[in-house]
Amino acid sequence: MSMSPPVPQSGLDAEPHAMHPDLMADPFGGYGRLRERAPVVHGRYLDGTPAWFVTRHDDVRALLHDRRLVNTPASVPGATGDDPRLKMMDMLAIPEELRPYLMGSMLDTDPPEHTRLRKRVLREFTARRVLDMRPRIEEIAGRLLDALPLRAGADGAVDLLAHYAYPLSIQVICDLVGVPEEDGDKWQQWGEDLIAMRPERLATSFPAMIEHTHRLIRERRADPRADLRTDLLSGLIRSQDASEDDISDIELVTFVVTLVLAGHETTAHLIGNGTAALLSHPDQLARLRSHPEALPGAVHELMRWCGPVQTGRLRYAAEDLTVAGTRIPRGDAVLLVFVSANFDPRRYTDPDRLDVLRHPAGQAENHLGFGHGIHYCLGASLARLEAEIAFGSLFGRHPELRLALDPAELERRERMQLPGQWRLSRLPVIPGPGRP
Repeated sequence: MSMSPPVPQSGLDAEPHAMHPDLMADPFGGYGRLRERAPVVHGRYLDGTPAWFVTRHDDVRALLHDRRLVNTPASVPGATGDDPRLKMMDMLAIPEELRPYLMGSMLDTDPPEHTRLRKRVLREFTARRVLDMRPRIEEIAGRLLDALPLRAGADGAVDLLAHYAYPLSIQVICDLVGVPEEDGDKWQQWGEDLIAMRPERLATSFPAMIEHTHRLIRERRADPRADLRTDLLSGLIRSQDASEDDISDIELVTFVVTLVLAGHETTAHLIGNGTAALLSHPDQLARLRSHPEALPGAVHELMRWCGPVQTGRLRYAAEDLTVAGTRIPRGDAVLLVFVSANFDPRRYTDPDRLDVLRHPAGQAENHLGFGHGIHYCLGASLARLEAEIAFGSLFGRHPELRLALDPAELERRERMQLPGQWRLSRLPVIPGPGRP
């Protein structure tokens, strides 16, 4: 197994490491200090790979659109060195035969392969399909909120992540894709294992997830009623079987795995982080109650202020680049830091302040939480819709909802320290009397 260099434990030195405690415990402050030190800083990624950290809003946004920055090292002209992603596969002990499922997703491909895959998926994953899910999402949210008081412990507290955010997001994405409802708990566990990056857990969960998805495809093909199914997986299989020049089974499995895991994990923690933020800022919650029409914009502000994804994946310079006066040689890795970009005072007035009315209706998306460019989050519209319904239903049904812990204590006890992620392990709340 490849061994990464030791992670420095004191102070953010001249070459910051993405696993440094200061960047995981307080990414807002840690990456913010790097941003004010310089727009581009040389550091090291999770596995020790040397990388350029780009921290300021305009530079990050520009690079998200820059085709000279690629997602796959093999896309770098003349590339002859080892693929840095293999170090991560080694670190996670992913078997050789399963690596294509992690390294071949749309997140890890470049045009023309990326264009082919995304175009093919978007034929089925349409805006209309997402909008048509609103009644179903509202139904799931209502059912979970009906049961919320029954989940309370002796102290009256309920874990909102376990009993609302996670089950809502996993059920919605399973409905969309066509994963049986009874398998939702498996997918949630597999997602937690992958996020935790612990090889001993992935050794069983990752192969099981891949085989489970292949089995779903086999069952769809053998089902005489498959033509009547309206889920995303069935639509992709039908079009795949009707065309010789289409996505392979490995690509189909990879897409399902990516969509289900990314689609429920990030949305659940957007709901969790957003609820904690609003309950910790009662003035902003009151403003939102007074302006319910502002909820879609508030979701954007919450995505900026406490989004669950704080850095991008490593990208690679396909040619020599100059970013904010810093030369980045061809082949070097680049880490785009969303959290520092989303708090850049050069872009936002008073960026540290949560302002649910910051994003006026009709204004273009003003944050980088979903990315930008050709790799803009495929499920962003679904995540926004889920969050709008989740917040609206929760605060409408439980107007006296409050945190079970002081906000500072909640952060100390329940905030997980994961590189590039911002998520809680639990979100204990007191629901209070509910409305019908």
